[in-house]
Amino acid sequence: MLARNPNLYSHHRLVEAATSRGHVIQVINTPRCYMNITSHHPQVFYQGEPIENVDAVIPRIGASITFYGAAVVRQFEMMGVWCLNESVAIVRSRDKLRSLQILARHGIGLPVTAFAHETRRADELIDMAGGTPVVIKLLEGTQGVGVVLGETRDSAKSVIQAFRGVNVNILIQEYIKEAGGADIRCLVVGGKVVAAMRRQGPEGEFRSNLHRGGSATKIRITPEERSTAVRAARHLGLNICGVDMLRSNHGPVVMEVNSSPGLEGIETATGVNVAGKIIEFIETHAMPNKTRTRGRG
Repeated sequence: MLARNPNLYSHHRLVEAATSRGHVIQVINTPRCYMNITSHHPQVFYQGEPIENVDAVIPRIGASITFYGAAVVRQFEMMGVWCLNESVAIVRSRDKLRSLQILARHGIGLPVTAFAHETRRADELIDMAGGTPVVIKLLEGTQGVGVVLGETRDSAKSVIQAFRGVNVNILIQEYIKEAGGADIRCLVVGGKVVAAMRRQGPEGEFRSNLHRGGSATKIRITPEERSTAVRAARHLGLNICGVDMLRSNHGPVVMEVNSSPGLEGIETATGVNVAGKIIEFIETHAMPNKTRTRGRG
């Protein structure tokens, strides 16, 4: 498993699930890997030794090391090692704009979204997203960081124009008021939703992230929501992911697809052994040289 912190709940649970089923699993600190990039014998090294005789890789790549982490995964793919999520799919999901464009192309429900680097035309961007209130996001933000609600046109324009000085790309999305500060997290494994929870933001907070004080409860999702989550995972090429959706008046809309979803919240809320289902999927699908891209992405 490629993970920086083996003590995180998600990583501990995956190790526990793997060892309980008789597997040997090693946690590798991703940034400490280094690679011999050669056309004849690609290798990954860790602590002075080549990593060999690996049946499968579980990438748990943090957002802050996406570039290097994806390179390590890609190197394993070049070696013919099966990876739970492939490098191309990880990079695709981490690029918010690219992932939304892919989902839109395949007809997945999304909030009305505008994208810009030049922020002089703030009024046009706000109108494009359906008018205030609007949600303004930094393209690189995670866990609710870099997400601001512009409740009035003046406040939204101020936020958009403030980003101009820090040279960042931003998304402006319609605010789904009817969601009531709640979203749905579906955990997809191998093309099936294995668990789903409703996350509710604290009073006065429109973001429902558990890291920001939100609460989680088990939920029964609709067939349309299940289909949306499965199709989103498939079109981004992810074997495992968390699909975050809002319930809007015009059906489920996808906010984000997370290629390294946390397991604590959803296992606690639903009682589902998600880690065990992930290991079961690996057992039935991991095969040498089965990687679709073989590091070509």
